[in-house]
Amino acid sequence: MDDAAVLAVQIGRPLRSSADVVVRCHLGLPVVTLVPPLLDDGTPFPTTYWLSCPLAVGRIGRVESAGGVRAMERRARSDADFGAALEAAHARYRDERDSLLPEEAERRPSGGVAGARTGVKCLHAHYADHAAGNENPVGAVTAPWVEPLDCTVPCVVDVASCGEANPRWVEPR
Repeated sequence: MDDAAVLAVQIGRPLRSSADVVVRCHLGLPVVTLVPPLLDDGTPFPTTYWLSCPLAVGRIGRVESAGGVRAMERRARSDADFGAALEAAHARYRDERDSLLPEEAERRPSGGVAGARTGVKCLHAHYADHAAGNENPVGAVTAPWVEPLDCTVPCVVDVASCGEANPRWVEPR
């Protein structure tokens, strides 16, 4: 399987750097990729774990549209344990990403999850971090709204010739 071709179809554009698949769905397609902290052209990129699965992206988009980011921000402010776990996730994420940078790198991404210094910026990035096996309280709370990733047909087909969106793919109910 040509992961780069599948990822390009999933995200709707060519990749800007290499990306290693770290989570696959039950159909073998990418769900989460590990993206380097510097893109091929040297641009700093703060998002280490990128969510590519169209099903997860769509479901999280609906949660965000319904006020999910604001709800997580409120919870982080009102629940001290949740807030502390979120800040720990930001620090771990930043440290992990920064460990992948070459020492001589002049340009560096900043922030924690999705480049946020504090709080919640993007549920997609928090969920991707959680799905990749990391402790992320926002991703853990988001997961039940997203999972199971239970597609019955693949979202991408004809991978051997660069791949294309599967016209038979629909979101499972």
